Amino acid sequence: MAFPLALPFSLLALAMLIVAPGSNAGGIAIYWGQNGNEGTLAQTCATGNYDFVNIAFLSSFGNGRNPMLNLAGHCDPYSNGCTGLSSDIESCQSKGIKVILSIGGGAGGYSLASADDARQFATYLWNNFLGGTSSSSRPLGSAVLDGVDFDIEGGTNLYWDDLARYLSAYSNKGKKVYLTAAPQCPFPDAWVGNALKTGLFDCVWVQFYNNPPCQYSSGDVANLEDVWKQWISEIQANKIFLGLPASPQAAGSGFIPVADLTSTVLPAIKGSAKYGGVMLWSKYYDDQTGYSSSIKSHV
Repeated sequence: MAFPLALPFSLLALAMLIVAPGSNAGGIAIYWGQNGNEGTLAQTCATGNYDFVNIAFLSSFGNGRNPMLNLAGHCDPYSNGCTGLSSDIESCQSKGIKVILSIGGGAGGYSLASADDARQFATYLWNNFLGGTSSSSRPLGSAVLDGVDFDIEGGTNLYWDDLARYLSAYSNKGKKVYLTAAPQCPFPDAWVGNALKTGLFDCVWVQFYNNPPCQYSSGDVANLEDVWKQWISEIQANKIFLGLPASPQAAGSGFIPVADLTSTVLPAIKGSAKYGGVMLWSKYYDDQTGYSSSIKSHV
C-alpha cells in the first residue's frame, strides 16, 4: 500500500527533531593574533566555526608598565597600526561571535603590584577596549570588545581576583563585560586560582595540554576525565571548555586526534551542565589541520 506523501515528510521532520543537538551543545573558542599567516580577524569569524575569538595578547601591563599589544605580524601597535581591526571586530560581533581581549600569554612582561594597580588597569581596559572612552587613540579602534580573557602564565598570582572584581563591576554600566580565563589543567591553577574563586567568570577554557598528568594519552581518558570533574565541581563558572592544541605542532604535548576526541573524550565530558565546548590554540594551527571543521558537529 502506498503511503500518503505527507507521512514520510512528517517522519523526516520527527527524526530531525530527535537528532537535533540538545541545549548543552557546545561551541568552539579560538585564539587569534599570534601568527601573521593565519588570516584576518574578519576571515576567522567568517569561517562560521567559532563562537568566541580571543585576540592575543595584551602582553605588557601593570606595575608601572605601559600597556602594549603584541599581535605578531598582523599590525604594529607602536604606530597605532591596529586601529583598523575595529571593523573586523564589529563584523565578528554582527555574526553573534564574542570577541575577547586576552591579557598575558606565555611571553611578555606583566604583573599587578597592588589592588589599586588592578583597579587602575581595569579602568584602562574599560576606557581603551571596552565601553569607556579614551582621550588618546584606542589601540583597536572604536569597536567595543565583549570582555577580557585572563591567560596568566607568569609574573605573580597576586591581585587577579581584584582585577576580576573591578572589571565585572563595569557590567553595571550597560553592556555586559564577559570574563574568561585559560588556566592550566592541574587543579587549582597556580596563577589565576584565586581569581576563579570569585565566581565571576563566564567561561573557563582549561588548557589540557603541556601538562601530561592531566591530559589525554592515547586511548586513556581517565586522567583527563578525573581532572575535568574537579574543574566542573569546584569552579563557579557558567561554562567550562576543554582547551586543546589544534595540531601536534601547536603544543609540546596533549594533541588529541579527531577520531579519539569525537569517539572517546567528548562523550566522557559532555554530560556536565557546565560543559561549554572546546577551546583551540590557535587559528594558525587550526588552518593547518582543519581541526575545528572536523570536530564542529561533535562539539
